[in-house]
Amino acid sequence: MAVTRDAVLAIFKDIADPVTGTSIAEAGIVKALTVDDGSVRFVMEVSGNHAEPYKALKDTIEARIKALDGVAAVSIVMTAHNTAAPPPDLKPNRGQAPSGPEKIPGIDRIIAVASGKGGVGKSTIASNLACALAAEGRRVGLLDADVYGPSQPRMLGVSGRPASPDGKTILPMRNFGVIMMSLGLMANEDQAVVWRGPMLMGALQQMLTQVQWGALDVLIVDLPPGTGDVQMTLAQKAHLTGAIIVSTPQDIALLDARKGIDMFNQLGTPLIGMIENMSTHICSACGHEEHVFGHGGVAKEALKLGIPLLAEIPLHLDIRRASDGGAPIVVSKPDSSQAAAFRAVARDLIAKDLA
Repeated sequence: MAVTRDAVLAIFKDIADPVTGTSIAEAGIVKALTVDDGSVRFVMEVSGNHAEPYKALKDTIEARIKALDGVAAVSIVMTAHNTAAPPPDLKPNRGQAPSGPEKIPGIDRIIAVASGKGGVGKSTIASNLACALAAEGRRVGLLDADVYGPSQPRMLGVSGRPASPDGKTILPMRNFGVIMMSLGLMANEDQAVVWRGPMLMGALQQMLTQVQWGALDVLIVDLPPGTGDVQMTLAQKAHLTGAIIVSTPQDIALLDARKGIDMFNQLGTPLIGMIENMSTHICSACGHEEHVFGHGGVAKEALKLGIPLLAEIPLHLDIRRASDGGAPIVVSKPDSSQAAAFRAVARDLIAKDLA
């Protein structure tokens, strides 16, 4: 019998929080709970000032959940943040004179991952590519610039608010060897960001220049879909190594992808290549291969443009489960054929000195 979400929540209600004295369910330290096919995954978000008591509690919680019928695996990620540090101010700096593209100190290369329309899996590609590059030994950063739909905190299993000791420098988060910053860490998961263009541009510029990225071989930037203020600001403020365009083979998706390609051409940003996502689906029951969104459209477009087709990523349930669970497929199932596709792209970029 498969374990249920209610059975796991009942354990949370039965275990006391070592700091507040209430249950850990009432204390609200459990985030991003996923119960799927016998696997239980969640994040424990605790205060950095009280991290030690929770380390022992983590083992207790894991043992209690593993004792439930139907539990095959338990994955708990514990993150600690300093509640004394105020969140950084991401309002635009007024009165600054505009300047041309600048090299970000300490960052050797910047790769933008973009799409013409939403829903093609751009953020999934960005997170897996970042983890794949980190697995190849590169020093990798991931900037979630999809300000209206920031999903990288969930995909990388990161929560908590980044600290800002001096109110100016922002300390990024880290997981799976990837240094990450997202506007999603500054707001609640279900809170909308209702900002106009100038605020978006100011926030992006601060996340580029005021985050303590350290020394990076490459910074992956997960852009929002479309051709708006964020894309233009990035190209105008930072020296981009190039852009990767993600699309499904569907004609409608390719129609919008062409607009994104034209935008980067107008901005003078080199195109590194294209990735066809959700390329094919193989039935787990019978092995039948089906092209749900068509096939080969991205390859034809790349050939017409004279740029490489970097990969054809399948439509696979494990990729979705991994992203929703906070550990991309490259991390959760590194030996799978799905992970191999991302690792191949990472090695190709490294071989071409693009990452």
